[in-house]
Parts: sequence; structure tokens; C-alpha cells
Amino acid sequence: MNTDSDLRLPAGWSRLCDCGCGAMPGRRLFTRALLASGAAVAVPALARDGVDVGSQSAMARLVPAEQVEQAATQQYAQLLREARNKNALGPDSHPQVQRLRAIAQRLIPYCEPWNARSRQWKWEVNLIGSKELNAFCMPGGKIAFFYGILDQLRLSDDEVAMIMGHEMAHALREHARERLGKTTATRVGAGVLSALLGLGSLGDAALNMGGQLLTLKFSRDDESEADLVGLDVAARGGYDPRSAVTLWQKMMNSSKGAPPQFLSTHPAGETRIRDIQATLPKVQPLYERAARPAQTFGPPAPKAG
Repeated sequence: MNTDSDLRLPAGWSRLCDCGCGAMPGRRLFTRALLASGAAVAVPALARDGVDVGSQSAMARLVPAEQVEQAATQQYAQLLREARNKNALGPDSHPQVQRLRAIAQRLIPYCEPWNARSRQWKWEVNLIGSKELNAFCMPGGKIAFFYGILDQLRLSDDEVAMIMGHEMAHALREHARERLGKTTATRVGAGVLSALLGLGSLGDAALNMGGQLLTLKFSRDDESEADLVGLDVAARGGYDPRSAVTLWQKMMNSSKGAPPQFLSTHPAGETRIRDIQATLPKVQPLYERAARPAQTFGPPAPKAG
């Protein structure tokens, strides 16, 4: 039996487990490719308009950013090794890998105003051979898309950019760091909070909790914030923010009463679409002024027969 055809994956790919959902639970990442240094995208001065989501949570500062990013890098490398052994990597030559990286290169230059540390990140964009509807960006700019979300939803480039901007926003706003900070503070105890300048115990505890980065669940407030920041970043990169509406309509239609993992902690579809529509007047002008991508792609080719 040809399992590749079951997943509608490119020839030479294999599923990661019999259920086709990957070898490990939660957020997973298995393919590797380093973005070429220096994105070939001119970055004009950012306009003063756009979205405003306020300052980051103080809880994020309880955990050193370097430690969170280090933990993410270690997990990323481990999962890449496992994927390589399972022949589940998206090769550099694959059209969808090239597509994802091209879109990312347009968005990355607009990330720094949201997080100055992103200028130092070693961004990576990867594709995993699974039919699961999922995508994510780990701390430090480690992006992964699952083949299923591109194939089953037949996403346009604009819609891919909306997902990518949303996931980048989680990393830029350091939602994982914030969640770890809250959990660490609870575990370590209120007594440590009186000596925050040291951060030693908190930092050690956070580092030990690094394995949670792959399964970390964000709050609905985090998800809503990521929607808004993602719209801003994607619009500046030249992708139509109105496509966020069609994207979430597709996601809702795909759920069939049981939302995919990608939506498990997200706001209800109707609510998020209303919020996105309310934000469009703030981000549509950014898109109208932005340069358009020189190259367009499209979803995976339909399965023959």
C-alpha cells in the first residue's frame, strides 16, 4: 500500500506514524533549511499606522529570552534528526518549501519593530510530511508548516502569509516566554518574586521546562493578539489581509464539529472573523502601499486521478 498517496505527499516522503499525525504530540518540527542571509527585500520606513496591541506582559521578563531560544533551538535540532531518520523532510527543491521560504523572506524584514531580538534570530522555514492541519513558529524564528494545511485547504499565497504572520507574531510577542514565566513563577513560589533581579532560580526552572515548547498552549488573548500583529506584518510584506477572512472560513469548514489542533485554543471562528474585519481598516492601507511579490506560487498540485 502506498502510504504517500494516502497523505497526498510528494514521492519519496513517508508518514511519521500510522495515524499520519507525526511522531510526537503537540507542536512539531522536522525539516530544516536556513534562510539565505540577507533577505532580498527592500524595507521602507514603517508607517506610523497599523495595529497597536500595547506592551508585552511583564511575566515574560521572569525568564531570560536567551534560555527560551536556546531550548527551542535544541528541540528543533532533535526533531530534525528524528525526521531525517524517518524520511519525512521537505527537500530544499520542493516547490512548497521554496514557496514558504519566499513568503517568509518578505515578512521577516517587518518583524524587528515588534521585537528587536528578531534581527539576531537564525530564521528557519520547514515543511513536514503530515496531513495534519498545523503550523507554528518557535522562539527564535523556527517556522514549520505541515503539508496537510497547504494541501487540504488549498491555501493561496496570501492565506499562507496570514498563517505565517500569525505564527511569527507568537514568537515576536514572546508568548511562549510569557507562559513559561507564569508557570515558573507559580512553581518556584511567591518568595522568589521578591528577588527578581537575580532571576537565577527562575531561569533554571524555565530551562528545565524547555521541553514544553513543543506542546505549549497559548491563551485566547495570545491568539487574538497574534492575529492582529500577524495581519500587520503580512500586509507590510505585500499580502492582502482580507485573505485572513477566507482563511478562517476554510479552517472552520474543515473542522466538521471537531476543530483541528491548530484551532484548539483559538477564539471561535465567528468571533475571530469579526475581529479581523474590524482590524482591516488599520492594515489595508499598509497593503495598498506595499510592494507586491515578484513571484507567486500556489497550493500543491492536485493528486492525479
